[in-house]
Amino acid sequence: MTLGNLICGFFAIVVAARIEKPDSLVAGIDLADTTNVMISGWLIFLAMVFDGLDGYVARLSRTTSDFGAQLDSLCDLVSFGVAPGFLLVKMCPRFTLVHGHTVWIIAAAFAACAALRLARFNVETVDDDEHLFFSGLPSPAAASVIAGFAIMFYTLRQDTDTLNEFRDFVDSCLQAGLPFLGLLTALLMVSRIRYPHVTNRLLRGQRSFGHVVAVLFFFVAIMVFRGYALPIAATAFALYGPIHLGWQLWVQRRRREEPLF
Repeated sequence: MTLGNLICGFFAIVVAARIEKPDSLVAGIDLADTTNVMISGWLIFLAMVFDGLDGYVARLSRTTSDFGAQLDSLCDLVSFGVAPGFLLVKMCPRFTLVHGHTVWIIAAAFAACAALRLARFNVETVDDDEHLFFSGLPSPAAASVIAGFAIMFYTLRQDTDTLNEFRDFVDSCLQAGLPFLGLLTALLMVSRIRYPHVTNRLLRGQRSFGHVVAVLFFFVAIMVFRGYALPIAATAFALYGPIHLGWQLWVQRRRREEPLF
């Protein structure tokens, strides 16, 4: 399972490498390049599936070990650090053509922050930790932001009905803003902002019927509107940490300013 994660990340890089650099800003996006962007994004998501299953299978078969934990981090670095960073450069051809050095620096920073995030996780994690929270944005969640927009780009460029004449404008805006969103997610990975461990919180303990229905509706929305729902959900989770922290600080400040009598 862990090596399946690595293989998916490796082929995500291979597929992204097929995307050619445009000769000019007015050059259209080739259909094959758009398809490669989408395939690379899905390979990163498939790597996330393997990453989620390997720990479960190891615990189920009672084969957990320090070797497996270190191997998992090495594979995560490729699939959720190097692959999304490289894909970020390839999926924004207009931005890359104008700001080539900038986008490569952002991509390198993304891979470096993923490595720092994974190394810190290995050092700070203890065996009896319940893993209900992460310190910093998890690397798979950061990678899902870029992979989600890769799938959205394919949907956007194939969808001739929903956005119609605004499609090219939205595409250009996303290409211009995505590198900076990638830089933000890189910084969130090495931050100390707390993020909930979604999988453990969903699987542990009893859940109400309303909670189960809400989760089902969420997954149905992902499947029906996956071209647009995936990047929105991934970005919302990435921004949840700083927004929640800001809200807590604001509430604490209000409480300190309230009069005692």
